[in-house]
Amino acid sequence: MPEHRISLSEAARRSGVPASTLTRWAAEKIVPVSRGRWTAAAAAQARVVARMRDRGYSLEDLRSAGREGRLAFGITEELLPSQGGALSVAEVAERSGLEPELVERILVMLGTPKGRQHLLGETDATAIDQCARILATGFPLVAFLQLVRVYVQSLRRIAEAEVRLFHLYVHEPLIRDGVPELEMAEEMGELAEQVLPLAAPLTEYLHNRYLRYYVEQDVVGHMESETALLDTAEMQLGHVHVAVCFIDLTGFTRYTEEEGDLEALDAVEHFVGEVERSLPREATIVKTIGDEVMVVSPDPATLTEWAVSFLGRFTRRPQPRAGIHAGDAVYRDGDYFGSQVNLVHRVVNRAMGGEVLVTDRVAEAVAGREGLELESIGAVSLKGFPTPTALFSVHSAA
Repeated sequence: MPEHRISLSEAARRSGVPASTLTRWAAEKIVPVSRGRWTAAAAAQARVVARMRDRGYSLEDLRSAGREGRLAFGITEELLPSQGGALSVAEVAERSGLEPELVERILVMLGTPKGRQHLLGETDATAIDQCARILATGFPLVAFLQLVRVYVQSLRRIAEAEVRLFHLYVHEPLIRDGVPELEMAEEMGELAEQVLPLAAPLTEYLHNRYLRYYVEQDVVGHMESETALLDTAEMQLGHVHVAVCFIDLTGFTRYTEEEGDLEALDAVEHFVGEVERSLPREATIVKTIGDEVMVVSPDPATLTEWAVSFLGRFTRRPQPRAGIHAGDAVYRDGDYFGSQVNLVHRVVNRAMGGEVLVTDRVAEAVAGREGLELESIGAVSLKGFPTPTALFSVHSAA
């Protein structure tokens, strides 16, 4: 593999470590340097060593870690350089036209620890400028802050997955194969250098694709619901009328104990994958929590038809069950909250494996649907709700 040689002074500049210390670390094999030839990979690893020293690790610990290749990820810092700076919140606020308190709030949401805002750089200031331009269009602040929070949560999860998967499927195999540390750093750096530029275009493509999809869904949802147009004017700001379905696997804990974690994980992946593949077009997965999936839809009848059909053709164990209710929910940070959502969660916990339980509101929407039959199970007491809830079991007429 080609080595990108740099001078000792350049290695000191890149790593932030004095040249004399670098020379000593190289001599003591703390940082892999062959014949005094410094490379970008070695400088990046020296920077990581310096950070780990600040965290209390001994040189012997770091020598062993470096020999095993556990510090070889340092090369990726060359691809993602840190943007240092000394701009204050007041300077960034004056430049953007936002109040300093709002700038601090946005910075904390973006992942800047409170108390470290004095380390802001030009890229941080540019991000605040972009926020200011969005707010200047008249976009409501309360909605903007929620949108930022969703961006942060989603992209943080993406970045974590990228790093963890790269570590599990690239870095760990290289360690197990005993690849020399410098060669490992170069190989990982070259792969990351090829893959990283592809992430932004793919993310933009997916964002545009789903943006078009949800704009269409929003319009269709308003037009197809006759009551939505009448109720919107009376509904509180931030509330939406929606059908909510919780669907999970019965006896999943026991299944995990019997079959083991890997088999249980495979069952969950298969289950979630089947839900994703079979959902009606207007329905959306909000989140998955372990073996549980939360789905929303503007149409409770279609959602119920899907649930009955899904459970009817799902043959693997453990068996799924579903609970469905329609009502007003608070939409916040890309999720749905409120008593009506809590009610659905209580409903699904009363269902048996292979059973779809719905409330009376959903039963009214389903009544008369060809291929479905309703069976009343009476008013059921649900935890946290003082008044018993009328529930119906829905199954295929066939």
